Amino acid sequence: MGINSTEVAYGFGQLGSVFTTDASASITPPTGKVFVAVMAVTDCTFDNTTGLVADNDSAGAGLEYIGTGTAAHDSGGNASSGTGGEAITSSNFTLESGSTIYGRWTSINLAGGSVIAYIGD
Repeated sequence: MGINSTEVAYGFGQLGSVFTTDASASITPPTGKVFVAVMAVTDCTFDNTTGLVADNDSAGAGLEYIGTGTAAHDSGGNASSGTGGEAITSSNFTLESGSTIYGRWTSINLAGGSVIAYIGD
């Protein structure tokens, strides 16, 4: 028997979604919300600095999410934070059509392609 939990639903994209093909402007979720999943409608790449702005450590819990401009889990030697993570760039990452990535992002800016971004808490 499943549990009908709004807390779980709101954390997994049940607060709406947004579609964009616009490589000239960032999309942002409503105030107090984040994008929790990004699905590629067509193959897409992200702007090298503002493409996927991660909601890293917003609650002070040491959480890190992949993004552009900052490498997640690359502390340079602190094993508790992880090492070896790299920032996403348009030259090292293409989100292929039909693929979905999960995380927490405060804004998305495409370099090319189209996506549906799902909003959550």
